Amino acid sequence: MADFSWDVRSPLDRALVAGPYGVQGDAGVALTEIRNFDLIQVMARRGKAGETAKAAQARFGAAAPETPKTVATADATLIWSGPDQFLVLSKGGKHTMAALAPVFAGSASLSDQSHARALISISGDKARAMLAKLSSVDLHPDVFGVGAAAATSMDHTSVTLWRGDDRNGQAVFNLLVFATFAESLWHTILDSAAEYGATIGHSEDL
Repeated sequence: MADFSWDVRSPLDRALVAGPYGVQGDAGVALTEIRNFDLIQVMARRGKAGETAKAAQARFGAAAPETPKTVATADATLIWSGPDQFLVLSKGGKHTMAALAPVFAGSASLSDQSHARALISISGDKARAMLAKLSSVDLHPDVFGVGAAAATSMDHTSVTLWRGDDRNGQAVFNLLVFATFAESLWHTILDSAAEYGATIGHSEDL
């Protein structure tokens, strides 16, 4: 009889090998999988977009994004994911499905995506060049500034991509991908990063 385990594991648990990758020398790309986060999809019901917006304002102290961008709050990031819908990314269990259900009762439908997506942070001076191989989105800083977001595809895989706050003067890009496609996309990202050299790791910090 086969042994089964219900332990929650990262979608990249088998594929991610921490350390250097690709050409030797100074790495141009840093690839970090972010683990153990809460991610809730909020989708306004028909005719309830206004009520959903008011509920989000009351809960987070900030308006949810209505265009392709992100909104940083004190303890969460609200990420546009389509018309009248957004994702709530957080840590620490404050904005779980159970916590948000009463907030949006009657105005929005919620879907817990915490274990259904992989979250990858991409930075480094060659991050934009590497991503340009995989995405048709214009990532030039004049167009895709801090806080910009896009629901797009990479290597025929649907992703949510957004630009976070710069780190050490360099752009930081974050992408969410469905867990079932994460390993395949990860290998594609590695292939794209190899010529620049990459450092690979994982983190519990958003």
